[in-house]
Amino acid sequence: MICVSKNKSYLKSQNLKIFGQCKLNGIVEISGAKNSALVLLAASLLTNERIVLQNVPRLTDIEKMANILRNLGVKIIEKNNELEIDSQNISIKELPYELVNGLRASFFCIGPLLSKFGEATVPLPGGCNIGSRPIDEHINGLKALGAKIIIEEEIVKANIKGDKSRLIGTHIKLKCPSVGATETLIMAASLAKGRTTIENAAREPEIQDLCQMLNKMGAKIYDSGKEKIIIDGVSKLCGCTHKVIPDRIEAGTFLIAAAATSSSITISPVIPNHLEAVTNKLQESGSKITIKGNSITINGNKIKSVDIETAPFPGFPTDLQAPFTTLMAIANGESKITETIFENRMNHVHLLNKMGANIKLNKNIANIKGVKKIKGMDLVGSDLRSSAALIIAGIIAEGTSTISGLEHLDRGYENFESKLKILGIKITREFNKKTLKNKEFKTSSDPSDIPRYKAA
Repeated sequence: MICVSKNKSYLKSQNLKIFGQCKLNGIVEISGAKNSALVLLAASLLTNERIVLQNVPRLTDIEKMANILRNLGVKIIEKNNELEIDSQNISIKELPYELVNGLRASFFCIGPLLSKFGEATVPLPGGCNIGSRPIDEHINGLKALGAKIIIEEEIVKANIKGDKSRLIGTHIKLKCPSVGATETLIMAASLAKGRTTIENAAREPEIQDLCQMLNKMGAKIYDSGKEKIIIDGVSKLCGCTHKVIPDRIEAGTFLIAAAATSSSITISPVIPNHLEAVTNKLQESGSKITIKGNSITINGNKIKSVDIETAPFPGFPTDLQAPFTTLMAIANGESKITETIFENRMNHVHLLNKMGANIKLNKNIANIKGVKKIKGMDLVGSDLRSSAALIIAGIIAEGTSTISGLEHLDRGYENFESKLKILGIKITREFNKKTLKNKEFKTSSDPSDIPRYKAA
């Protein structure tokens, strides 16, 4: 188990109680990137030698991914935030639906398994219901590399066509810069025969982190972080030790919380250029940002309204749209928040309005008139990032707020309330036998609106 607290198994009966109108002050340590660690765990399947991952965040999503690997026969030894991974005794079999159902990143396993063993059987994954994440780009790319793929009863069955023992390098042009597809195809191509080029590739820092680790393992990957990535396949990959990059989304969440409370904090360690789109908008909205080495200090001030539009890296990250919407809810003036990545990522707007915000939603565009204050309430987060947004709202609100839905929050934030306590926020985790009964403030998607096939 990655999460040591036994209470983590009962997250649906837990909530965070927040006493509002507090300021943040101090230094917060940023954990390793969840979205990087997940794909690096999958990449460890590509070698029979030992992989040591350092700076791995202790999260429920990481726990799920580790259990998926253990189900395949991988041995994992954990010590604090370090994982030692031994994949030499893998047993190729279908991954159980109950393991992959709640984790879209489980689909990453298809690339390494197919490339290394010539076959893979992976159920279609689950995760937060924030919109369509089609696997078309993953499937089409793997087919271009020489895979035969059949989807039956929500099971993806893949093998290498004909009598070939390896995938064959090829040219792939993605229709959209999908992070998940880019990562899946990089892993698959690393053991393919010949050269693979991926055009319109995603450029996120987590992809660069994956390529850096694979190159340590002996892969030949060039131009990660650019729109065209080149992979010269090798016959074998070896073990390595690799440190996961800092989590830019966690870092951005704390910066936004500081701006929303006109507070001063320092976050470290971070890679500042990973956060440039966020820090630019925070400066535009009135905060002073100081960058020194691997730390960022923010001094919050009067909040001015600014517009944002989410975009693939290096644009403003969709994962910080919900927290930034909370910031704009109390800004001076009017702002417009446009979500361009996921069509169902405005679940927090209704809840912020319940707290007193003035936000009008038109599809994926939120038009916000800033208000002077919002009031604390009992609310239920419906996905990972909306839960973080509600916690920020609870911190700035008048009175007390109770935020439930921690099964979402603990997927992506390590010791979130503990770090907030260190910064001076009055926040406690409560363990209730009864879950929140008032469903009025809980947002959920109509299942009919959720596409059948989704992936990371």
